[in-house]
Order: sequence, then C-alpha cells, then structure tokens
Amino acid sequence: MKKYAGIFALLMLYLGTLSAQEVKVIDKVAAVVGGSIILQSDIEMQYAQYLSEGNNPDPSVRCLILEQLLTNKLLTQQAVIDSIEVGEDEVDDNINNRLRYMTQRAGGQEQLEKFLNRSLLQYKEEMRPAVKEQLIAERMQASITEKTGITPQEVKRYFENIPSDSLPNYNTEVEVGELVVFPSLTKEEKQPFYDRAESLRMGIKAGDDFGTMARLYSQDPGSASAGGDLGFFDRSSMVKQFTAIAFRLKPGEISNVFETEYGYHFMQVLERRGEQVRARHILIGTKPTATSMERAKGHIDSIYQQVKESKLPFSTAASLYSDNEMSKYNGGMMLNAENQQSRTTYIPVDRLDAKDFAAIDTLKAGEYSRPFEFSDPQTQKTGYRFLYLKSRTEPHKASLEQDYAKVKELAEEDKLNRVVSEWFERRRKTTYIRMDDEYLTCPELKEWVKEDTTATAQANNE
Repeated sequence: MKKYAGIFALLMLYLGTLSAQEVKVIDKVAAVVGGSIILQSDIEMQYAQYLSEGNNPDPSVRCLILEQLLTNKLLTQQAVIDSIEVGEDEVDDNINNRLRYMTQRAGGQEQLEKFLNRSLLQYKEEMRPAVKEQLIAERMQASITEKTGITPQEVKRYFENIPSDSLPNYNTEVEVGELVVFPSLTKEEKQPFYDRAESLRMGIKAGDDFGTMARLYSQDPGSASAGGDLGFFDRSSMVKQFTAIAFRLKPGEISNVFETEYGYHFMQVLERRGEQVRARHILIGTKPTATSMERAKGHIDSIYQQVKESKLPFSTAASLYSDNEMSKYNGGMMLNAENQQSRTTYIPVDRLDAKDFAAIDTLKAGEYSRPFEFSDPQTQKTGYRFLYLKSRTEPHKASLEQDYAKVKELAEEDKLNRVVSEWFERRRKTTYIRMDDEYLTCPELKEWVKEDTTATAQANNE
C-alpha cells in the first residue's frame, strides 16, 4: 500500500514542532498496541501542530495521526526483537538539525522559545523520546526492505500489467549539460574578508560572546540564528578542510581563521562524542570583485569557443574546467532534482529554472547556449555558465523502451510498498491491538481492528 511509503514523511512533519497552545483534554488511552499505549494527548499535541501550520480544522486528521502512531509502535516493537537501535549521538544530531531549522524559520532563538512557550533545552528533552522512536522505526522499515531488489523481468511484467488507458503521460523532457566557472580571487582580493573574520575572532578571544557575534555577523544562513551551532557531525558531513580542523581541536578551543569554498571561518569545538563533534562557527563569505568577474568571463568564453568549434568534447571540458562539483564528474550533465536516487538525466522542462529554460528553449539537440551570469542556488555564489542541450524528448505516453528508468522506479516503489504492506498485515494479525470507540469508525483504521470489533462499534453508534 502506497500510504506506508509516505507514512514517515508525514509523521516527521507532525513531529517537527509542538504547538505553543495548551492542549486542554482529559487524557485517556486512545489505543493499545501489544505492550505499548498511545494516549489521546499524543494525538492532540500533533493535531495542535497541524493547526499551527495554518491548516483548517479537520477532526478526521486525528485518524491519520493515530494510524501513524500505530505504525510506529509496530515497527519499534519489532526493532526491539531484532536488536535494532540508534545511538544517543544520532538522536542529538537529529534534534539539533531540527532546532536549527526551526530557529531559522522562527527568526531566532528568542522568537522560537516564545512560540513554544518553553526553553529550547526543555523542548529538546521533550522531543527526545518521540524522535528516538521515529529514528528506530525508520531503521526498522529500512531493514524490512533492504534485501528487496527487482529484475528486468519484473519491470517488464509490471509495465505490461498497467492498463493502456492508465499509462502515464510524460511532458517534454530535456537532457542538459552545464559548464560553470566561478571567479577566482587573488590573495589581495581575499584579504579584506580574512581580516574581517580575524577581527571577530580576536574580539571573541578578548571576551565577546561567540553566540552573539555569530548571530550578528556570521553569513552561514543555516547556523547563524543558532549562534553558529552546527550540532553534532561526523567526518563525512562537512567539507574536508572544516572536518580536519574540527577533529583536531579540543573542547572549548577556538581555531585560527581558515578558508573553504564558502569563505573564511573560525570555529569552536563544544563537545566530542566518539566519532562525532559538536562545534559552532562564524563564516565570512567572500564576494567576487569586478576584476575577478572579468577574468571568469574571459575564461569561460575561451572554453565555450573550444567546445563550440569541436576542438574539445563538452564532457571533457566539464570534467577539466567546470566548478560545479555535482555535475563535472557526470560529464557535465545535470540530474533531475526530483529523482536524484535514480540519477536520471531526463528533466521535465517545467522543472527547469526560468533562466535555464530561456537559455535552451531555442536550441536544437547538440547545440550550446552563450555563457551567461548566474547565482548558484545552493551556495549563492555568482559566476558564469553555459548549457548544452543533449536531447529533447517530445510529450508522449510511457513506453518501456523510451522510459525504462522511470518504469523501473515505479516498479521498485510498487514492490517495496507490497513488501511493507504484507509485513504490516502479518504483524497486525499477531499483535494485540485495541482502540477507543472514538476511532473504530475511521476509514483509515479499518485494517487495524478485528471485524467483530468494528461491527460492535457500528451497532453501538446506531
């Protein structure tokens, strides 16, 4: 059943924050799953969050929330049997990531605490049990499907079983390559940014508060509002230069100013926990000068001419000269952002950035756009790029030959859903499940209760 595929994304949404409103309800046991109980207050807190996001009141949402909680309980109970656990450092990291995101959206820690009607420290401890249970449930579901593969024969069988009038229609899709050049600053051009970072570092060494300085001056949008706090991270989570320094510092120690692709940083390690470090930092991003932009424009114009005149293959030029680390090792080809896992290069034209669409709209397959100035949406760095239109696929009804990668993805999703659904069906039959009468008529929960129980509830309502 497809609903299980999205059950955790929905639950994560509801667990994101708790409403600052006080939930006034006489608590009761809403459901029992094996040896675990789900309280009405658990449901009400998540329903309050649903309302706090601007949604209209809808009592039926409580049915969905309860179904999500029931699902979680089954998974976590099996996880105990299978010895599936998550470490406290992983829970901390997840909570810290959430709090950074929440703090950023709220406009700062003070505003967030006002909304929550509690301190972040208190809220963090309140979140911990639910977050830990969620992480265990996710890991348990992953273990259920980890050995599930799909063969070409299964893909073919899946496609052949789709009624012809139900075959998906695909709009125009394109394969687009990019070659990106960002301006490179000289040592002299970088010096003012280094000096700014060093001035802040010396001020902190002299007594300025690190968190306050980060909130005021750091240019890292993901951590500035949290006082520069990055939470716990391992050696694979950050860029190489950052990680090397973070794992060399002792708790409390402040680094010298150092450079990464994002600009100049300095950091302070707050805690060490095994192979994870919690640190905070201040970033002063570098900005291109007019002269450096002129140099970058001349460089990309030269590359463009070589590629256009067939003196250098586009894929070779991208691997040698492109500054986009995501695409240069893929022959310069851009991936469909909505299907990164399948690594498909076919992108619906309505998913292209407006500037990119304008650049390739009049091109024929095999042609290149002129270099143009752009701003990277991830790093906000300004540079130049030109695009290569490799292919353009006209609107069509799905076919196995033309759309094998997409059909395979659909077949895999269908098989995973069936595997998970069958697992839940077996577990429900062997697990004691009882629900309060209030929920027995929920359409979403019919599969969770015995037929005689449902019949009794309907009779009572009549």
